[in-house]
Amino acid sequence: MSTYPLILASTLGFVMALVALSLQYKHLLSVLLSLEAATMNVFIMLFTFSNNISFNGEMSLILITLGACEASLGLSILVSMIRAQGNDYVSSFSCQKC
Repeated sequence: MSTYPLILASTLGFVMALVALSLQYKHLLSVLLSLEAATMNVFIMLFTFSNNISFNGEMSLILITLGACEASLGLSILVSMIRAQGNDYVSSFSCQKC
């Protein structure tokens, strides 16, 4: 069974996630969703490549673990930002407040 369609679909999904990231950067939630979509598509590509060349797939597990950590950290930043400022606009980030 050929894995070419799966690799092609995940590559297209990764490009679409990057396009969504570049076009919808106003809200932090849309940025986080685009990053999560890109991470999942990279995971699918890596898993497909590892099945093609008969690796065990440890790198795929590491990537999915890092993706879950990224999602939880992003959501905690989103919640703390909404509690502190009342909105989730990316333009309200400032390094002057640190």
